[in-house]
Parts: sequence; structure tokens; C-alpha cells
Amino acid sequence: MKDKNIIWHNFFQKETKKKYFIRLIEKIYIDIKNNNKIIYPKKKYIFNIFKKINFNNLKVVIIGQDPYYGVNQANGFAFSVMPKIKIPPTLKNIYKAIKYDIPSFIIPNHGYLINWVNEGVMLLNSILTVEKGKPQSHANIGWEIFTNNVIKIINFYYKNIVFLLWGTYAKKKHILITSDHLILTTSHPSPLSFHRGFNFCKHFSKTNKYLILHKKKPINWNISLI
Repeated sequence: MKDKNIIWHNFFQKETKKKYFIRLIEKIYIDIKNNNKIIYPKKKYIFNIFKKINFNNLKVVIIGQDPYYGVNQANGFAFSVMPKIKIPPTLKNIYKAIKYDIPSFIIPNHGYLINWVNEGVMLLNSILTVEKGKPQSHANIGWEIFTNNVIKIINFYYKNIVFLLWGTYAKKKHILITSDHLILTTSHPSPLSFHRGFNFCKHFSKTNKYLILHKKKPINWNISLI
């Protein structure tokens, strides 16, 4: 198998030199230094998913919108929070749906999803930063261009990836994905739309059936307790 790290190294080298990306980083820098705005996640976590995922073991992509905007919540993984931080309602609902789908799943006592990342699940927010207390405050400043290009890279260089698109926003990303992959869609797991399909979607067992069908190791959705 060709080393996928080379592909990603080349991607980042080229992408970070583009004008839109330079302007994006400059805006965030100015907001922090000159305008005294608090931006989440912390600088060291903004690209955390790209640092932690094993690109040669990528199997699943779950697309979120933007990071949690509360203190010490965001850690660079979509839907995940830092260890010992209260589990957000949306993530609680994800756990409920897994438990319904896979009865052996043990609902964890925290929301740090590093285990999923280690299993080959890319938890990708479309927007990678947010201003404290202001959801979607960094929409349309360039992040969507960057993460759309990430999805395009995955779509082109990988085969048989499972894309989980939850909610209206994520579903729009289907136009970037070809039939070489499996796309599963349903409502968003937030309390407002959990009961519109997400609770009974069974995306987690469906993902594993697809991976097994294509001779890949299934995802262990269980998360170690803290």
C-alpha cells in the first residue's frame, strides 16, 4: 500500500501557501493579538485531528460543523471534548444511538474521542475555530475551503471510506464524494433533531458491515473509561 503520509504532506505544503489560507490564519492571529478575542480550540489543538489520525488506517469520516464554543471544551476533534469536561448533549445522544445499535457498547463517563481516532475515524469539523460564546463566528472565513479540499483528497486517494453526514449542513458535503465510498445520512444528533432519525439510524453497525465487506477491520466504538 502506498504511504498516504506523502500525499498529506504534499497537500499541506501546497494548501498552506494559498492566499485564502494565509488570509485565514492572519485573521485569527489579529483577532487574538489585536482584538483580544478568545478563540477555541487552543492553538495547539486546531489541527489536532490531522496530527492524531493515522492516514494509512483511515476508514471513516464523521463531519461536524464548528468546534464547541465553551471554556476548555474543544480539542480539535468534531463532537469530542477534553477529558473531565461535562459531556455535551449532542455527544450524549451519539452514545445513546450507539447503545441502541450495538447493545454491547458501554456508555463512557467522558467525551474524549481519541479511541475512535485511533481506530481510523476522522472527526472532521468543517470549520476549525470559533470565537468564545459565538457559534459559527468563523464561518465563511476560509476554513470551509480547506476542509472541503481535505474531503476531496480523501475521496480521490482512498477507496471504500464511510462518510457519516449528520444533519442538513453535513449532508451538503455529499457532492464532494463519489460512489467509490459509502455515504450514510440522517438527522443531526443535537437534542433538537435527535428524534428525527438519528436515534434509530444504526450508522455504527452499518459502518462496520461495510468495512468487513471490503476486508477492513471494523471500528471498535467502545471508549475507555477515565
